[in-house]
Amino acid sequence: MAGRTRRAPAAEELAAAVARVAPRSATAWPEREAVAGTGGPTVKVSQARARQLWMVVGMWERALAREDWPGRRRRTAAQLFTPAGLRTFWDLAQAGELRALQQERGREAALPPATLRIVRDCLRIMAALVLPQGTPIRLPSVPQPEPKSTVRPDSLATAYRRLADLAATGPLERDGLSLSHQDRTRLLAMVAIVLDAAPRSGELAALQVTDLAPGEEAVAVRRRQQKAPPNRADEIAALAEVHPSSARAVLWGRHHQVSEATRQRILAAQADLEPLPDVEWYALREGSRAAVRRWLEARAHLLATGPLTGGRPGLWVTLVPTKAGPPGITLRPQGLTQAFARGMTALNWVMAGQRGWEPMPVRMEQVRRAVSAERMEPVGMDPVGMDLPAHEVSGGRRLAPGP
Repeated sequence: MAGRTRRAPAAEELAAAVARVAPRSATAWPEREAVAGTGGPTVKVSQARARQLWMVVGMWERALAREDWPGRRRRTAAQLFTPAGLRTFWDLAQAGELRALQQERGREAALPPATLRIVRDCLRIMAALVLPQGTPIRLPSVPQPEPKSTVRPDSLATAYRRLADLAATGPLERDGLSLSHQDRTRLLAMVAIVLDAAPRSGELAALQVTDLAPGEEAVAVRRRQQKAPPNRADEIAALAEVHPSSARAVLWGRHHQVSEATRQRILAAQADLEPLPDVEWYALREGSRAAVRRWLEARAHLLATGPLTGGRPGLWVTLVPTKAGPPGITLRPQGLTQAFARGMTALNWVMAGQRGWEPMPVRMEQVRRAVSAERMEPVGMDPVGMDLPAHEVSGGRRLAPGP
């Protein structure tokens, strides 16, 4: 067996630096070093960011292994982040030449903007690890795509009622797409929570059974980084009395775009903001409670009759055997979005041709952004998993689909 090609010294150094903040060893993970956050304070990277960092390490390795990469730039990790090194790397990455699989490389396989933004964010973290503190670095810009159109509120109400009809009918199968009764029951519960709490797909996938209040009166959502303080640019800009673009420049690390006085005002305003709660509670309407209860019954039957033993805290579980194991495994975000897409695809062809029906998007994000969910006031709320009396549950909504 041929031995593995030795990595360039710069790649070895870069991998060692990344291992400090994103160790691959489970035992070393809790002791990982923090990195500089976009707003200034240091933070520890998440599991998702760690995977992304190692993805970019692999891209650097493939770049340095190319014959056309200058040999002198392979010596130290710092040389990778010179303007010339970054420009060469970015051109290759953008064209798809640094993909892991050889057959996927080429200009026709160019990386999408979302992936390029991830690569750019990882480059910023890596540069801070291998360059002297305070060294300026100019990263490439990635255009922000226009968000896809959302769904009209009245279409959401109609879609919910049609999904409730689907959940009550027999097996659904067409063109190789099959939705079992359990699949349709799970989908209806997912959509109900999306309409009441507007969680992102990752936030929805992270829900546990203990995140439901007694009687399924409310659901607790743990918001992700997109809603964390470093990205509250409009609020910070209003408090600092500056333009939102200036606040975003400081929060995203582009300090050179504003004066020092403006930067200090923005950082002071950020520090003065009340922190967002780690957990937000949302009331579930009667139809949503019924949908969630039906799923909990189906889930309990699945777990009781399945081969797995022990408690599974995840609210959403797999219904059929997957690569992860037998039915009853906690559903991952990718599986959740795929289940949502299957359900909306089925709904669209069931409703095709009916008067007034507009096809629903198969991406959960387009549905979520059309929802106006009102968070319950935290006063008097008990921690997640604790009793939440019914009389404390309140909150209005602009949508009221109901089954």
